[in-house]
Amino acid sequence: MADNPQILGDRGKSLEDEFFRKENARAIERLRELKERTTSRETLAKAIGITNEKIIDRLIELGIRPEIVSALAIVPLVAVAWADGSLDTKERQAVLERAEKSGIASGTADHDLLRSWLEKKPESRLLAAWTEMVRGLSERMPPQELAALKAGLMERAKGVARASGGFLGVGAVSAAEQDAIDRLETAFRSA
Repeated sequence: MADNPQILGDRGKSLEDEFFRKENARAIERLRELKERTTSRETLAKAIGITNEKIIDRLIELGIRPEIVSALAIVPLVAVAWADGSLDTKERQAVLERAEKSGIASGTADHDLLRSWLEKKPESRLLAAWTEMVRGLSERMPPQELAALKAGLMERAKGVARASGGFLGVGAVSAAEQDAIDRLETAFRSA
């Protein structure tokens, strides 16, 4: 039976068909991934208002998706709250209040993400992503708008830092929190 050329021909054809089916599936998957990445890049660019492809690609590499852009704006407050290595109830409440004023409503994906950052200190790459976003925004924003964005952020960050410090919880900012605030300000200078 193995000598039957028809059986060998059929088996060879079957193996060839299987090979090309797998290659086609791989090619289709690569095309889907490329389309998904392009769509993600375009959606993220629209959500943030940045057109610099290098910055958009860097944000994608850092895991930033369009649906978390508004939460990304709160990252500096989270960084300041965690600056001394712990986060107390007053700092948590200060971040949540400022997030709500920024449009991050309870029950949204952004709010859930923010809550997770308040439960467990986020990785440093999150602040790196925010810094990249600031750089991209600085290319597009008029200087007056960028200055207003910076001033508002610095005030909110200092408010979080003052939330639990000082005499009876009023006023003092720890050295670690001040260092975090200074790094935020530097992100605007390097932009």
